[in-house]
Amino acid sequence: MVPLKTWLGRPYPLGATWQGNGTNFAIYSERATGVDLCLFDDIDAPAETIRVRMTEQSDEVWHVFLPEVHPGQLYGYRVHGPYEPEDGDRFNAAKLLIDPYAKAIAGGVNWSDEMFGYVLADGDDLERDYRDDGWGIPKCVVVDTSFAWGDDHRPDTPLARSVIYEMHVKGFSRLCPQIPKEIRGTYAAVASPWAIEYLKGLGVTAVELLPVHQFVDDKVLIDKGLTNYWGYNTIGYFAPDCRYATGCTGAQVTEFKQMVKALHAAGIEVILDVVYNHTAEGNHLGPTLSFKGVDNFNYYRLVPDNLRYYMDYTGTGNTLNVMHARVLQLIMDSLRYWVTEMRVDGFRFDLAATLARELHAVSKLSAFFDIIHQDPVLSQVKLIAEPWDVGEGGYQVGNFPVLWAEWNGKYRDSVRGYWKGDEGQIGDMAYRLSGSPDLYRWNGKRPYASINFITAHDGYTLADLVSYNEKHNEANGEENKDGDNNNKSWNCGAEGASEDEKINALRRRQQRNFLATLFLSQGVPMLCGGDECGRTQNGNNNAYCQDNEISWTHWDWDEDARNLHEFTTRLIHFRHEHPIFRRPKFFQGRKIRGSEIKDIMWFNPGGTEMNDEEWTTPFVRTLGMLLGGDTIDVRDERGEPIRDDTFLILINSHHEPLNFVLPGEQDVKWELLLDTRLEEGFAAAPETKDAGDEFALMERSFSLFRLSTGEHSHARTGAWKKREVRAPAAKPAKAKHTREKGSTSARR
Repeated sequence: MVPLKTWLGRPYPLGATWQGNGTNFAIYSERATGVDLCLFDDIDAPAETIRVRMTEQSDEVWHVFLPEVHPGQLYGYRVHGPYEPEDGDRFNAAKLLIDPYAKAIAGGVNWSDEMFGYVLADGDDLERDYRDDGWGIPKCVVVDTSFAWGDDHRPDTPLARSVIYEMHVKGFSRLCPQIPKEIRGTYAAVASPWAIEYLKGLGVTAVELLPVHQFVDDKVLIDKGLTNYWGYNTIGYFAPDCRYATGCTGAQVTEFKQMVKALHAAGIEVILDVVYNHTAEGNHLGPTLSFKGVDNFNYYRLVPDNLRYYMDYTGTGNTLNVMHARVLQLIMDSLRYWVTEMRVDGFRFDLAATLARELHAVSKLSAFFDIIHQDPVLSQVKLIAEPWDVGEGGYQVGNFPVLWAEWNGKYRDSVRGYWKGDEGQIGDMAYRLSGSPDLYRWNGKRPYASINFITAHDGYTLADLVSYNEKHNEANGEENKDGDNNNKSWNCGAEGASEDEKINALRRRQQRNFLATLFLSQGVPMLCGGDECGRTQNGNNNAYCQDNEISWTHWDWDEDARNLHEFTTRLIHFRHEHPIFRRPKFFQGRKIRGSEIKDIMWFNPGGTEMNDEEWTTPFVRTLGMLLGGDTIDVRDERGEPIRDDTFLILINSHHEPLNFVLPGEQDVKWELLLDTRLEEGFAAAPETKDAGDEFALMERSFSLFRLSTGEHSHARTGAWKKREVRAPAAKPAKAKHTREKGSTSARR
């Protein structure tokens, strides 16, 4: 064999970088005593063909330049050093390691005892395992990152105008007959003409992809015949997962870029769900795949007084050491790579509270926030936090600094509790409808800091939320012990599928109630993929390991699914048409200039403004919310006031109907646009009612009116005086809140 030419190379950039005349390899390891670069001829090779000792180390980075290595080359590393777990070191040169900066990774882990750095049979991790595992470890790929982006440009949709669609790359298209079979479940499927038209037709402005960084299927799942379907088990922070591509030796990079380009051309942004809080290597008993063997002491947060063990703020066994400069660099380099090279438009950070922990507590002043806020690239993309982790003090909803939006878990819980019929929810519901000012108004943030959602990948689907009281996770193989027990769900009278048409009609109405609430609330709505067509997981609220029809979206719709899809589509487009539902500023709660009407007003069923006692009365479950469209505090890019219609939202989560007096002076008329008691949701022909009329608000229903005549119907002004309303003289009881007879909870 002719010896391979080796040049000194450079310590930056990290990873394998094709430079046109060869490839530079660079890997950080402060505590290693030596590093070998291993080159493989093919993915199934039992051992490396060439092993190159990297003799140069600069700034704790080992590097070499190979002029004869080109794109497509498979490689990995072996890192030398002490195997002393009690001192935090787990070096083991018998184990092939994945490059932390690999741009593409081919293959998966072929699980066996050799994938562990210690002798598995001993029951602890103190004795080093000397068996070679190169035959069973995924191989890194040298890639050519060039791509013909052409006239691609970011849609750059303001967050306030965004509608996010959370989706799984594979699950979205795996069963779709309109997409060619050979590409279903791939990036190419998301980029297909049918998928693009579907997403555009639905009206979403961004897709939020569940993790696409290369991840590992856990051994415990493989042993059960399951997989890590969601992908929250990252091993490659720069590599798009090859399972979602038609090829694994670099094609995945090109196919991902083609997907982004196609979505951008349709005006749709791409947001990635990213998992920088932990890796796939687990705790001290986990496998040695990459970071653990490269520099365990620095990459992970270890227990200070017992370095053998890992700090675990994530519930997965380990936590990346974001306090270390090189680990923070890894995260920032990865984020910038996905923005500049792969052209994504933003990120949703899984368990983001973990990334902000300094020593132990979550801190707004953490280096993680500081470095992102000053970064000229990352500070300009969408940053969305899952604002909690499983550690002490980890629930941080409302506490992330400016530039950050948050998954608003309080929105989810309040809205679920309200439509379930729980007592004492009316005040919280008002906050959620108006953009959660109790959480975001006082720290320099705007309503679009709130990412509103009813359901997400983690938990029930919307159809299951109204069909199950209890989780049904038996298929996960954990005796139904996994998953959250507190779902704030209600099965409407029967557990699971039902043949009772009254129950099914109520379930359909409840889904419309949730969707109407979601898309007509201030903040940014996020729709869980498949909820628009009634996707069910048969009560499984933790389908992370179900890569099958439990999780995949079904496209063989019945009439109910078609109606729900049509209703969702109309809601989204209605939101786009009316800026009053996506204000970039909070309501002031004060009078509009030249008028007695306020920009937002809250009414009781008597048609008068809510008083303090009513806000704090537990049994109150009915509310009217008026949104004044003729306001001057919101302006367009040219400084012109943005005006809209004035709308009245009525909601009733009572189990009985209730008459609601429509507010306003005698010249005011209201036009009914939406009523969830209707199967189609939107009224076929607008129905006009006078102020002072009683509107029969059905039990568990949502109605939307538009002011058609009177003040702020674009033309007229008048006086709306508090509690001066033309109400009928008879039947005053129907215009007041009344306590429900019996207990709704007793029927659940």
